[in-house]
Amino acid sequence: MVLPLSVLKTASQWLFTSYWAASKIRNFFFLLLKTPSPPSTSSPHQLPSLSSPPAAADHIPNGKNNYSLLFNFHVSLLRSTSVYPFFMATAFEAGGPLRATLLLLLYPLVLLLGLSSSSALRLVVFVTFCGMKCDDMDIVKRAVLPKIYMEEIDRRCYDAAAAAGRRVVVSTSMPTVMVKRFVKECFGVSEVLGPELEVVGGRYFTGRFSGGGTAAERLAAVKCRFEEGEKADVGIVNLHSVDEQLSLIIPYSKEVYVLNAGDDAAKNSAAAGADSNSASTTNHPSKKYPKPLIFHDGRLAFLPTPAATLSLLLWLPFSLLLSVVRILAGVLLPYRLSLIIGAALGIHFRVRLSSQTPANTRRDGAGGVLFVCTHRTLLDPIFLRHALSRPIPVVTYSLSRFTESISPIPTVRLSRDRRRDADTMRRLLSAGDLAVCPEGTTCREPYLLRFSPLFAELTVEIEPVAINAESSMFYATTATGRKSLDPFFFFMNPRPGYRVSFLGRVPKELTVAGGWTAAEVANRIQGELAEDLGFHCTALTRRDKYLALAKNDGVVHADPPPYKF
Repeated sequence: MVLPLSVLKTASQWLFTSYWAASKIRNFFFLLLKTPSPPSTSSPHQLPSLSSPPAAADHIPNGKNNYSLLFNFHVSLLRSTSVYPFFMATAFEAGGPLRATLLLLLYPLVLLLGLSSSSALRLVVFVTFCGMKCDDMDIVKRAVLPKIYMEEIDRRCYDAAAAAGRRVVVSTSMPTVMVKRFVKECFGVSEVLGPELEVVGGRYFTGRFSGGGTAAERLAAVKCRFEEGEKADVGIVNLHSVDEQLSLIIPYSKEVYVLNAGDDAAKNSAAAGADSNSASTTNHPSKKYPKPLIFHDGRLAFLPTPAATLSLLLWLPFSLLLSVVRILAGVLLPYRLSLIIGAALGIHFRVRLSSQTPANTRRDGAGGVLFVCTHRTLLDPIFLRHALSRPIPVVTYSLSRFTESISPIPTVRLSRDRRRDADTMRRLLSAGDLAVCPEGTTCREPYLLRFSPLFAELTVEIEPVAINAESSMFYATTATGRKSLDPFFFFMNPRPGYRVSFLGRVPKELTVAGGWTAAEVANRIQGELAEDLGFHCTALTRRDKYLALAKNDGVVHADPPPYKF
């Protein structure tokens, strides 16, 4: 019996596909197991190595700061050897868990195609950006990606780029929409050459490249940038990936320096040792980041590598149920019992009381005590209530109607009218204790925003309270998403933590009754709280945060418009 021709054709296609896939797997494991031999030190063509940041300027021609620099964004500026986590973060934050799940499911296919191949890049870009709103991507590149890039930045290349007078950044692995804003914020005016994404209707990405998607197109862009005979003064390459750099960086640089992985590891270990030595006095990441990073947004509190993302997706269904159970236990059970149940459910809660913080203590009949707290999440008043084992009303500048309706403690919304707000707080203090967060908004990083001095004008019964929250998987604050989900995200962490420290009553002679101005009292309390937490004080305000992250003033209106997940 003769088989139909179509069956033979299908069988041959499957056979060819199986052989092609097997060869890809063989090549992948061969490259994975192969240990590259170190370059010979006696080679006359060996490129010089770029040393650590303090001596980096010595390698620049004439030590001047007006040189031009050419480098690859991902290969040279970032330490990560894979761009997959950056696409995963974009997919999760701008597209949601379903898009991130799809991108993770395609990871084995990406490995077969080759992480650095053009086909794999097109596939990852399509899954990440197809149908994504440009507005959502604008939030991610402004508020999410800078934090991730700062975590992975190579200080040697950063310092060389910061000292350069002109910079040409080549992005071979990521679209320029993911790169341009960060480069501009770090170095000022810079040229970024890389793949551009196609946009339809001015609102949505199609997931396809409009230009620069292939190696030939990127090479043509670099050739167009550098005219006949023109070259950058300095080029920086990395030994991790030299294939495309041989045609994009080296031919267009007068001098080329190599980022040595060994020097980078030694430098990072030294910085880590310095950070650990100073950990007892401060948590400020001045040595971790090349420039201060105070505001950022997004829900993920870790770098979403494929393994970490898989753990997240496996944990997600269980964490949703666990979050609800933790919230119900804290709201419905008595204080002492809820603390025991919370500890059994993985909540790490630490309280440090002062000798002047017994329940309902007043001095000279001056009314209630005003607890001045740092603000880390919307749950700060809840944990303050558990620390004191009694409900404490709290005043807030902006709170959504939904969050206000489900709050287990009394909340009073301020009107931003100074005289009216002062009268409201005086009335509440005359009836009992009151909690206030003078920062007016939350801050994730170890910084304290400017304290509003209004609280210092109202009473002399003031007790500072240092509050800090710990999250390992999800951030419990947002400036661009749904604030009503903040408590759920906090309790979805595997082991959420809270620390509440009472610093003791402020002496009367150090309040406005002692001749100090309200601003001086507020600044002194801010400094005391920052010292206890190991934070740094800033003069930034709520308005600065929301203008940087959400391009608004952060006011929650009575009938807020619907916004994204």
